Amino acid sequence: GDVDRHPQGPIEVWYSAEREVLQLQHGRVAGAVGLTTEWRDVALPVLPSWSELARGGRVFRWTRTSDVMPGYRYGVKDALSLRVVPVPKSSALQGLDSQRLTWFEERVEPGPVAGLSAVPGDGMGADAQLPPARYAVDFRDGREIVVYGEQCLAPELCFTWQRWPAQALGKK
Repeated sequence: GDVDRHPQGPIEVWYSAEREVLQLQHGRVAGAVGLTTEWRDVALPVLPSWSELARGGRVFRWTRTSDVMPGYRYGVKDALSLRVVPVPKSSALQGLDSQRLTWFEERVEPGPVAGLSAVPGDGMGADAQLPPARYAVDFRDGREIVVYGEQCLAPELCFTWQRWPAQALGKK
């Protein structure tokens, strides 16, 4: 739908017919509203490029901060680990050769969720572990395009997304 400028790179804004809005920055969720779980005011730190992460060959650890609805849990900090993984045996990827892509897995590290809840004792999210996120990145021809992603906003709210083949190939 739109591309917002941001000092850390453009944020792609996607709109659904049901008034849901999804924001992606470098393939990661940078915001989501209109869903049963919302991530508002997501703060992603300056992260290495996907190509640097792929060359590094080690686990990269970082922290994401967000406000999560319902229950208005604000300042939620998730400790994450990111690493290159083998091509998955199954995914929802369509129309692209999964073997030609570099795959990454991003896990929320176990432990209590940091942040505050406006509803004391609501129990939402405090012990819930999100499944790992996966990203497929196309590095062909010197490009660095995240063409596919799988991510969960809550244990019961997961989705996949994929660029249309023309977008994945850098065509307009």
